[in-house]
Amino acid sequence: MKIYTRTGDEGSTGLFGGPRVSKDDDRIEAYGTIDELNAAIGMARSTGLGIRLDRQLCQIQSELFSIGAELATPDPDQHQMRMIAHKHIAQLEHWIDEHEQALPPLKQFILPAGDAGATHLHLARAICRRAERRIVKLMRCESGLSQELVIYLNRLSDLLFVLTRVANRDADVEEVPWSRPE
Repeated sequence: MKIYTRTGDEGSTGLFGGPRVSKDDDRIEAYGTIDELNAAIGMARSTGLGIRLDRQLCQIQSELFSIGAELATPDPDQHQMRMIAHKHIAQLEHWIDEHEQALPPLKQFILPAGDAGATHLHLARAICRRAERRIVKLMRCESGLSQELVIYLNRLSDLLFVLTRVANRDADVEEVPWSRPE
């Protein structure tokens, strides 16, 4: 398989099992943002977050590939591309609950700062929120997209926030509280 095909040189790309669309199509924006999120999580993993977080984030990266595949397929049911289900959302919720039990209660907003791993996770969280917005926008104009994608990304952004706190705690770096400007 060649890396370059020259078929996109005019600004279009092919969807899986479907037509060619402009590279600035809402669908391409959505799965492109998922790809960006996946890369940001990979950057966070490269900082040495520990085995447990690394395994969780690796699983999430695989699930993000599945989300990208569903978004790149105009008829995901026909091509068996619906791979994200309630069990994946439940797993994220379980991890959130587990991690939160080991953290001090959050009493105020915190700034996206701290250890390198934590700051990379904060960036991934922000990209995750953008991916969620892109998919919500796409769902307004296209039917057939799974609501689980939005729910999954909503929970994932929550988990990424919790993991920033875990990373800072593990690195013995204090959280930076937000303070109202005077």
